Amino acid sequence: MCMVSYQQSVQFPLWCVQLGAAGILCYVGAYVFITYDDYDHFFEDVYTLIPAVVIIAVGALLFIIGLIGCCATIRESRCGLATFVIILLLVFVTEVVVVVLGYVYRAKVENEVDRSIQKVYKTYNGTNPDAASRAIDYVQRQLHCCGIHNYSDWENTDWFKETKNQSVPLSCCRETASNCNGSLAHPSDLYAEGCEALVVKKLQEIMMHVIWAALAFAAIQLLGMLCACIVLCRRSRDPAYELLITGGTYA
Repeated sequence: MCMVSYQQSVQFPLWCVQLGAAGILCYVGAYVFITYDDYDHFFEDVYTLIPAVVIIAVGALLFIIGLIGCCATIRESRCGLATFVIILLLVFVTEVVVVVLGYVYRAKVENEVDRSIQKVYKTYNGTNPDAASRAIDYVQRQLHCCGIHNYSDWENTDWFKETKNQSVPLSCCRETASNCNGSLAHPSDLYAEGCEALVVKKLQEIMMHVIWAALAFAAIQLLGMLCACIVLCRRSRDPAYELLITGGTYA
């Protein structure tokens, strides 16, 4: 015979959700950091990472909250449950802040990339690649693009003028093009789309991951607060809480 209190039957599944949410939020935050590292040369405003930092902190806090909630449920602690509700409210407010910051920085992406990308392309050195040069080659290969707006932008770079071979970097070559050497004499071998628009799109997608994660788990926090408040109100009306007994209910 297994006896479970009403509080435990309501709250235990929620604590499991909280612990799972903590792991997912930390994963999303880590994903943003890792992806941002590939594009950081095109986006110099490090404050854009604030939402990711906050969401990782929230994930860690959710893990702690889940443990507190489990302890409060096992001990049938009214004080512990009330503390849990207050902490959940603070987490909910934090996630709302993350959503707002995410939208603010998402709107800034285009201006930031437009300001940085020309400088990065001007510093390209295909002979002795530095970090910026590797970043350009990586982006062009990954996003299947060439130049800022198109491959002709390379003609205005110092690297193109110094090499004097009328060719763009090999990272501009289409994957389907055979024997491509980057020559402008064969533009069909090169990616036609510029990188600026695609970098902006990618960074905005990254920020949307943060926004949607924060919105989803803000909803979970609301559910958690609602369940906890229901248990608190029930116990206020009936201190001798109901026992749910597997196989039937006994008076």
